This record gives sequence, C-alpha cells and structure tokens, in this order.
Amino acid sequence: MASGTALIYDDEMTSYKLLWDDPECDIEVPERLLSSYEQLKHYHLVERCIHVPVREGTEEEIMLVHSSEYLEVVKSTQTMNEEELRRVSENYDAVYFHPNTYRCAKLAVGATLQLVDSVMSGKVRNGMALVRPPGHHSQRNAANGFCVFNNVAIAAQYAKRRYGLQRILIVDWDVHHGQGVQYVFEEDPSVLYYSWHRYEHQQFWPLLRESDYDAVGQGKGKGFNLNVPWNKVGMGNSDYLAAFFHVLLPVAFEVMVLEQGGRGLMAPSLALPLFTGCQGK
Repeated sequence: MASGTALIYDDEMTSYKLLWDDPECDIEVPERLLSSYEQLKHYHLVERCIHVPVREGTEEEIMLVHSSEYLEVVKSTQTMNEEELRRVSENYDAVYFHPNTYRCAKLAVGATLQLVDSVMSGKVRNGMALVRPPGHHSQRNAANGFCVFNNVAIAAQYAKRRYGLQRILIVDWDVHHGQGVQYVFEEDPSVLYYSWHRYEHQQFWPLLRESDYDAVGQGKGKGFNLNVPWNKVGMGNSDYLAAFFHVLLPVAFEVMVLEQGGRGLMAPSLALPLFTGCQGK
C-alpha cells in the first residue's frame, strides 16, 4: 500500500513579478510562494516529504481546459516589452504578465500533474504541489485573479483521461470563490466541486451571482457544484469544521462512495480527491 507524502516545489516559479504600479495586483509577489515553503521548513515538514521533481505542462495538457487562442496569447508574452505586457494584462481582471509568466505557468501545471501521477502510480499516498501562478480563477479563454492556467481543473481532466477515473472531488479552500473551476465542470457529473469562500452578499471579489449557494451546476452536472458562501467575516475553526462535517463529507460520501457501490474513495482507479487554494486572489 502506498505511503508517504509528496512535495513538489521549484524556486523557478518565483521568477516573475509585477513590473509597474497596480494596487490591485501588488500583493502578488514571489514572496507569497517562498514564505509558504519557508513555513513548511520551519515546521520540519519538508524533510518528512518525498520530493518529486517539477516538469513543464505540455500544450496538449493545457488545452484540456484552455483554448488554443488563449494559449497563444500567453505564449506571446514571453517576448513582449513592459508596455506590451501592460496592455495585454489590462484585458483581464486582476492579472499581470511578465516575460517569465508562461514558463512559470507551465511549471505550475506540470507540478500538479506530477502529483497526480505520483498518487495514481502508488509512489505516494498523498501530496502537495506548491505552485505559482495559482489557477482556480482562470477560465477557458481568460486569465483572472492572478491565475493563468487552471492547474487543478487541468489535473482533473488529465486524471480522467489518463487513469479512467469516474469520480473526482475538488475541494477549494481559498478565501475567494474559484469561479474558473466551477465554469469548467458545471455540466460535468464526474467532478464534484466544493468551495467555501467569502461572499458577503456578492460584495466580495469576484463579485459574482454564481458564487452563491444556489449555483449547483447545470444540465447533467446539476447537483455536482456545491458552494458554501460566507456572508459575514470572522468565520472561525468551528464554522469550517461544521461545514466540513455536515455539508462536505455527507455529500462527498454519497457521490464518491455510495454511487460507486461503496468502492469510490477506497479505489484510486475510480476516484480521486483534489484540494486547491491560493493566497490572495
């Protein structure tokens, strides 16, 4: 039986930064990733993990979620000057581009897929891909909220295609709603997407009506999208534990286990849980 926890990280994903003044994006700095890794080191967790090397995601893998047109836009930023980068960034909400963004975004995708392969092959029991840029806000044709490629959505599509998975659970624990993941899978009954996030009656970014509790999926995917929107601030551990035990676990058990004849969460050939989140947007 697989044992051990994988850790996938590479300093190269800190090699892009904001080149101009933008109050909306100035918190997205390389130190966000570095500080997370340093915290793991501080608690002696890095030394307890199994280290898996990073690789680039391929164009074919990226296009499991994103359009070829959008991929070409991101690729083109590698050779742009600062003014050109700024103009492209202004086409999207709360995103900036740098000549190294494309390389880092491919590493973020590849690191996430390395983790899927490590778990599914039995090399490890679970793991963490510590990546930058994040992904859960990005959409088929658009960067959004610091996110370039939707790493976890690509991972889910990759796991279904390569390993024939019948059920995937995505748990999104970021403070913001991961609308990009929701859009990808809102008509897909093979992926259960669960997000708890600040909502404040649609007054908290991304300011979307579809971030509310009644956005439950569409068509065949109806019932497989589960939002827990917090309408006030200051939610504590007890609030999150209540949502976890009384909302997430019962639904996940029904979808991932009972619908698979009681085998779902115990058989990696059938189901896979994925957790995602990011600092800031």
